[in-house]
Amino acid sequence: MSGEAGLRAMRPPEVPVNIAAPDLRRWLPGNAGIPGVWTFAAEAPGPHVAITGIIHGNEIAGAVLLDRWLEAGILPARGRLTLVFGNLEAYARFDPADPTASRFLDEDLNRVWDPGVLDGRRRSAELRRARELRPVIETVDLLADMHSMLWPSDPLILAGVPEKGALLGCAIGVPPVVVSDAGHLGGRRLIDFPRFAGEGPAAAVLVEAGAHWEPATVETMEQAAARLLRHAGQARPEDPLRPGAPRGPVRRALVTRTVTANSRDFAFLREFRGGEVIGPPNALIAMDGEEEIRTPHEDCLLVMPMPLVPRGHTAVRLARFLG
Repeated sequence: MSGEAGLRAMRPPEVPVNIAAPDLRRWLPGNAGIPGVWTFAAEAPGPHVAITGIIHGNEIAGAVLLDRWLEAGILPARGRLTLVFGNLEAYARFDPADPTASRFLDEDLNRVWDPGVLDGRRRSAELRRARELRPVIETVDLLADMHSMLWPSDPLILAGVPEKGALLGCAIGVPPVVVSDAGHLGGRRLIDFPRFAGEGPAAAVLVEAGAHWEPATVETMEQAAARLLRHAGQARPEDPLRPGAPRGPVRRALVTRTVTANSRDFAFLREFRGGEVIGPPNALIAMDGEEEIRTPHEDCLLVMPMPLVPRGHTAVRLARFLG
């Protein structure tokens, strides 16, 4: 998920685009006074649930999901359901011939959700969009932010620090690994916004549903979103929500170290896949200039290692399973 834009001066892998980016022109006006935001209220009271997609403009699987649900007329049985197309400007520049180039325009929309940043004087296309979306985000009770990944990795759910996020991830259960982490040094994600990271009941998760441009990633997103609606009591029997495979056991993990590249010479010792577990403790997995990067404990879960990482970006998160 993270860092494609920093790779513009590097050589990201050539990955085929096996899904089509939907034409969003009919959805751009929205119905909530905010472009690309659609909200639907039921007569029965209930929570405000939100599904967000294309927070990164090249993660088009999220647009496929939201386009599919709007076309199908999915509505909540109770409460309110809001569907949010995130970085519309970056998405409009998506080009299958250069699919990593449209992650964002000026800065990462998933690193600006700090109130101090949102209330500050800094200007960018992404901050303008975050400020535009903020009023609706501040009313959401349960949120699933849909993402996909460039580098090979098993799908997972990121839950942030609060236990309520992890519990929401476990209730969704697709993908079946829920990782609690503190985010990135580069800025706060949407799930780290105080509405969700604070002491109140509102909770959010980030669903890393699979490889960027694969049909299976869309299906994982749809299963996760449908399970969120069922968890919130919003699913209607007449809506075509895909049940997916029966849910297996959910595993939880806690990030014990977030490795940020401090030099331009960061390199893993070999190719690692996200979701790989390194058995022995103190195993050498990477070099950051002269610094050795070792696993801090046995059975160390590698969370989304990034082989080509710009300095100052997250290279990998190291986690241990709970229970």
